[in-house]
Amino acid sequence: MSDASLHAAASDKAHADGTPARGARMPPAIWALALGTFSIGVTEFVVAGLLPLVADEFGISVSLAGNLATSYALGVFFGAPAVVILGNRLPRKVLLVLVMGLFVLGNLVTAAAPGFGWALVGRVITSMTHGAFVGIGAIIASALVAPERRATAIALMFTGMTLANLVGIPAGTWLGQAVSWRATFYAIAAIGVATALAILVWVPGDGQRRNPPRLARELAAFADRRVLMSMAITVLGPAAFFTSITYIAPMMREVAGFGENGVSGILFLFGLGLFLGNLAGGKLADRALMPVLYATLAGQALVLLAFYFLAESRVASAICVFLMAAFGFATVSPIQKLVMEKAAAAGAPNLASSVNIGMFNLGNAIGAAFGGFVIAHGFGLASPNWAAALLSTAALAVALWLGRGERRGGDLSVPANAS
Repeated sequence: MSDASLHAAASDKAHADGTPARGARMPPAIWALALGTFSIGVTEFVVAGLLPLVADEFGISVSLAGNLATSYALGVFFGAPAVVILGNRLPRKVLLVLVMGLFVLGNLVTAAAPGFGWALVGRVITSMTHGAFVGIGAIIASALVAPERRATAIALMFTGMTLANLVGIPAGTWLGQAVSWRATFYAIAAIGVATALAILVWVPGDGQRRNPPRLARELAAFADRRVLMSMAITVLGPAAFFTSITYIAPMMREVAGFGENGVSGILFLFGLGLFLGNLAGGKLADRALMPVLYATLAGQALVLLAFYFLAESRVASAICVFLMAAFGFATVSPIQKLVMEKAAAAGAPNLASSVNIGMFNLGNAIGAAFGGFVIAHGFGLASPNWAAALLSTAALAVALWLGRGERRGGDLSVPANAS
């Protein structure tokens, strides 16, 4: 069954329930997908707060324990293509359930690991599900709603990720410190089970994929200039705010003069900015996709540049962190929609959509490295902010270049019969 027929089925159900397809209420399947992104967001980032506990239990250094984060990031980048290619002929709903089963297995292996090596194995297993779940989930989310609400649907799916930063990670860290770091991963596995059940109940079946895109066609999408340019925005945009936020704790302590409680408050503002920016970006992108990208990337660059000059002010720093996160995550669902549309136009959305999630992680790594580079070369603890502004400006330049080509004859709509 195609995305068009999946959307039609969802629309018919909405009318049967008395809810118009274009009404305010989203299908419950979106919330099942959001629960999945919540569990993925928690398992990815909560490990940072648990590293000392893991290191103590296994008798290793914190830096060695940090490989639990590094292995996950690498697994996200390389795992998504493998999982999507292996599951290419499966119905998307079936693939999502299997992926979430693998997610549960990975977290259980981590939680029950008798040694650090097994904990690493568990993290790698878990990471391989990240890109595939979010990428395929975004395709399903966009197919369940009217075309003019696709970015909103993707953004609502991503609310799970933003709530993970706002609520899930602090809760997971607290659980690890109060009980055991293993308890945190058992809890994440339980959320994974709940997600799989919610998908089984709420996500419409999409039938047997009789004519899925062949591997050669999926790979050919990566030779499309529009797909590559869209993915370049994926890398550069998130890289910008990760250049700054990675070093926000020492920046706020040493430059702005915040104490530990103040830094926690700053991180809360960052999470709140992610949540609100994500929702706003999705709704606005349904009205004008490329203009929203231009505005949010330009806004992010200006805020980061201002942050560099105002970092000594506590009030200004708090405002800049909130706006940086809001502008930064307002680009996420529009960028994902953009990549999906370009890949769909090339006839192969599945692999590109999933690989694009890995590109977000690549951007995170580039941003963290770039911020560390400017600090190490003596530019000061506030310097990641101007470095981040450069990356956001570069993302804006790519977006403007892509948009210029679209105005010359491109079409930003998803073909109704895209696989």
